[in-house]
Amino acid sequence: MARTITVGLDGSPESRAAAEWAAREAALRQVPVRLLHVWQPVPEPMAQAPLLGAETHQHWTERIPREAAEGLRLRHPGVEVTTEQRAGAPAEVLLEAARDAELLVLGSRALSGLTGFLIGSVGQSVVARAEVPVVLVRAGEQAADEHVKDPTGIPSAATGFRPVVLGLDTDSPDETVITFAFEEARRREATLTVVTGWNLPPYYVYSLAAGVDPREDIIREQAAALTEALRPWREKYPDVEVTEQSRLGSPANHLVDAAHEASLVVVGRRIRRSPFGMHIGAVAHAVMHHATTPVAVVAHD
Repeated sequence: MARTITVGLDGSPESRAAAEWAAREAALRQVPVRLLHVWQPVPEPMAQAPLLGAETHQHWTERIPREAAEGLRLRHPGVEVTTEQRAGAPAEVLLEAARDAELLVLGSRALSGLTGFLIGSVGQSVVARAEVPVVLVRAGEQAADEHVKDPTGIPSAATGFRPVVLGLDTDSPDETVITFAFEEARRREATLTVVTGWNLPPYYVYSLAAGVDPREDIIREQAAALTEALRPWREKYPDVEVTEQSRLGSPANHLVDAAHEASLVVVGRRIRRSPFGMHIGAVAHAVMHHATTPVAVVAHD
């Protein structure tokens, strides 16, 4: 795998925000950024139209990545930026390109009101099928959004990073997902906040009926399970400060809440190689659509 961060670029505000995030991440990782612009060939009837024809289409498809790359090089002089254009179905081209990258970055746009963020069909297809981590960046995302405010309360990109948040299932903790989160926290010199959510077991109701409330015991057991799952990683990454949050209730809701004060949220997605449908997982799906900070979806077996 080449040490490259690939960005899906289409000229939209969300894809430009994704490119900016990728450049900042590339500086942390000391790797190049590749801006990938996917275009679909103009249908024959449109190719004959003077304002919509092939030459006009080619002009814009060349201009979008060129101008984006020029801007990134000015704002991030230490980052190598290359551009690439490919023709074809966007999801398929992005998936193919992801095989040659260590990270794929895509944009998503906000919906009105409180309904969250829109992950288009291309983005959902890519997230559901990519086997490299995919980071989703919101339109309007700024570097200062990922840092704590300065002592006067003003947003600043010169202060320390906000925590990296990891959603962890203590029943099946995955090495790939945990490693990704610890590495991201280490690069940022940020705290890693590990969040797990759980529901009361069915026997809880019967215990109450018998006059016994085992809730405190369950809380302690869940907290101990989280601590035990993280023990090897604390030893492997002694320089990463870790905080643990084991909470009763929906894991997705707790992660979305934690995202408000985070620089990055990391969730896992189990790889399912079924040819039918898209498989993202309920928690990852909810976080993708409602977390306000960049979200990294890490595929694992």
